[in-house]
Amino acid sequence: MKSVLVDFFVSAGIKPVSIVSYNHLGNNDGKNLSAPKQFRSKEISKSNVVDDMVASNGILFEPGEHPDHCVVIKYVPYVGDSKRAMDEYTNEIFLGGKNTVVMHNTCEDSLLASPLILDLVILTELFQRVNFKMDGATEYDGFHPVLSLLSFLLKAPLVPPGTPVVNALFTQREAIVNFMRACVGLPPENHMLLEHRVRCRGTLS
Repeated sequence: MKSVLVDFFVSAGIKPVSIVSYNHLGNNDGKNLSAPKQFRSKEISKSNVVDDMVASNGILFEPGEHPDHCVVIKYVPYVGDSKRAMDEYTNEIFLGGKNTVVMHNTCEDSLLASPLILDLVILTELFQRVNFKMDGATEYDGFHPVLSLLSFLLKAPLVPPGTPVVNALFTQREAIVNFMRACVGLPPENHMLLEHRVRCRGTLS
């Protein structure tokens, strides 16, 4: 949800200045996260998820500027797999105004995660079967072992060294969609739809 909302805010010219996330759950994930070292890893991944979106708008944010970000996760055995999440986004808007968005979400945590695992396995197997050749190359090659195309399914994606990290959800999805289109010989989607935005009709050159 965070990678969707922050992407929307920043793209709309709304400046997130504070993000506070509270979660409690009672399954093994919650129990593991009650350990300080495990929680610290999760805290970092949850906090870093907005970095590239913030950096994409140099008008809203100065270089190195980030929203205040607080993450709290508590282990409550009684609630079991029923995860409770509460998130508060405080934003600066026009003429120094403030806007606050508060969300509450209750979900069966494992039932949300299980389909992601299946998709990861299916897509990984597919990507391993794809080979391609760059212009000027003499041999076909495959993807880098770190499959950054899978970022769409992961909260803290790994990328090959020197590759920009993309956390914006819709950008991640478009990378997979355009790859699939390339596999069947279709051009990438750019959503410009220029042929529908001009008075003259026909093929644009």
